[in-house]
Amino acid sequence: MVAAETLTAAPPGVLSLAWLIVLLPLLAFFLIVFLGKRMPAGGAEFGILAVAAVLVLSLLTLWRFVQGGGPYERSFTWAPVGSFTLEIGWYVDGLAAVMFVMVALISFCVQVYSLGYMAGDVRFTWFYAALSLFTGSMLNLVAANNLFQLLVGWELVGVCSYLLIGHWWEEHVNSSSGIKAFITTKTGDVPFVFGIFTLVFATGTANIPRITGAVERGEVAHGLLLAAALLLFGGAIGKSAQFPLHVWLPDAMAGPTPVSALIHAATMVVAGVYLVGRMFAVFSGAAGALGFVSTIAAITMLIAALLAMVQDDIKRVLAYSTVSQLAYMIAGLSLGEAGYTPGLFHMFTHAFFKALLFLAAGSVIHAVHSNDMSEMGGLRKVMPVTFWTFLIGSAALAGIPPLAGFWSKDEIITAAFREGNLGLWAVAMATAVLTAFYMTRAVLLTFFGEYRGHGHPHESPPVMTWPLLVLAAGSVLVGFLGAPQLGAVFADWVHVGTRAHHEPFSYGFAAISVAGAVLGIVAGYRLYARWREREPLRALGPAYTLLERKYFLDDLYWRGIVQPVRDRLSAAVDWSNRAILDGIVHAFARAARLLAAVVHLVDTRAVDGAVNGVAQTTGFTGGLLRYVQSGNVQRYAVFLFTGVILLAFLFTRF
Repeated sequence: MVAAETLTAAPPGVLSLAWLIVLLPLLAFFLIVFLGKRMPAGGAEFGILAVAAVLVLSLLTLWRFVQGGGPYERSFTWAPVGSFTLEIGWYVDGLAAVMFVMVALISFCVQVYSLGYMAGDVRFTWFYAALSLFTGSMLNLVAANNLFQLLVGWELVGVCSYLLIGHWWEEHVNSSSGIKAFITTKTGDVPFVFGIFTLVFATGTANIPRITGAVERGEVAHGLLLAAALLLFGGAIGKSAQFPLHVWLPDAMAGPTPVSALIHAATMVVAGVYLVGRMFAVFSGAAGALGFVSTIAAITMLIAALLAMVQDDIKRVLAYSTVSQLAYMIAGLSLGEAGYTPGLFHMFTHAFFKALLFLAAGSVIHAVHSNDMSEMGGLRKVMPVTFWTFLIGSAALAGIPPLAGFWSKDEIITAAFREGNLGLWAVAMATAVLTAFYMTRAVLLTFFGEYRGHGHPHESPPVMTWPLLVLAAGSVLVGFLGAPQLGAVFADWVHVGTRAHHEPFSYGFAAISVAGAVLGIVAGYRLYARWREREPLRALGPAYTLLERKYFLDDLYWRGIVQPVRDRLSAAVDWSNRAILDGIVHAFARAARLLAAVVHLVDTRAVDGAVNGVAQTTGFTGGLLRYVQSGNVQRYAVFLFTGVILLAFLFTRF
């Protein structure tokens, strides 16, 4: 490989070690696979140490940016293809540095937590290997300086999610959920790949900074730019579970809960949001693209929030919440420069409280051995750490000040109003009310009232509760990074090449946002403060049925797409099997039988004939010679004398 040009705005220092951030988890994967079962902790040591080192490097990298370093790019020529060159490299700017910290910290908490949650699992070692590969793949996606390398990370996180969702593959629902997630996200990957090639065709390069520069200089035709933006967003729709490809994410809850935390907070689903942020110049430069993005985000955030209200499975409540919050992030990005920082900031804060909520839910499931909130209740008395941390995460998600979710969500709602997108603002406000409602419902059904399950639940061990405390602290504190009163430093870290876009803080908008959250909390408390055998929302009648059946979208996809394709594909495979493959097999069989007949004929007539002929000749000759071997001395003398005469005759003649 040949080193390519290095672009840096300051002496690189720790930035030049960015390759280690990607390499260490991948190295841990191989160490766990080959040596894990020989280690005292089943290989978890490798994964935890690797991600701890990555976290330290990530914090140093971010600190370098806080001090004014970067951006930094380094690339190596992998393979020249005609006039085009395939590269391997990394590009570290403020956005990448923030993502490094987010992914590493969440992964570290998840891996430590899993020591307790996954203890005794039959595939414990493989679980940690897959977690390390998952983390490394996401970090590669973030660090990539070109679209093809980003695509490698993009596909690897999809493969890892498939492996981890189906970790307990013995149960059909788990394996089928993994397949559903894989196929649904691949549906979005098809346009994504076409989008990459469209940009490469339009700019002559796959290098992300060069593509961004070409777009900002107006060197790309608008038609190609619009096509590329819409095609790239197809990938984001699949990966980030946006309408209409949102159906896979709730089913992904079949996997172990630590996997759910990692997928929903720091990998997989945030990859789509990161893609829109990283390629923001493409989306903002294509007139009409952001309007389409905004429409998809508005639809998704509302329908997912409504679905979260009627779930009994605590993980599914959080799953639909993730779909809705991802739409919030994308909605922020769809507002242009005014929403760029709020959208990415919400991605950052959401990672902390959503990972916290999933791990706290896992702590509850670990104690009661059920996902259903109807079998919980009263757990605040016996699981105080889990209760308080879950409550903090719920309040942050609901947007209660001064927790992290308040600062990031309020910025998006405010930006929508200021940009004149009143439709998006109204949907975002309605979703904020619904979010507070369904999280209040989840808290009350899980932790209040009387215990409705079986057995004797107890608090989880410290190895599981300490990560909850770390994430709870993050859910309280990281929001202040975006607080305008404290300088909104987050905006300076991830700004788009120019001066960061700052908006003054509006106490009026904040009051409206908080009022919406309080309205949702009050409504949730009124309906769920006391346990009822009958779900109160069933009073909605047909509307409840519509939500319970998930708008019949799963049925529509199954009957309208999956079954017809499967049936036609099965018929085509059956025909090709009978008409082509069976014909080929039968032809080979006939040829083999003919060859066998020829071999049999040769064997019985030629080979056996020759062998038998030699045997018969030998027998006949032996029969003649036995008369010579008579034991008569006089006869022997005659033969000897005759032989001597014959030899003498031959010698004299020749």
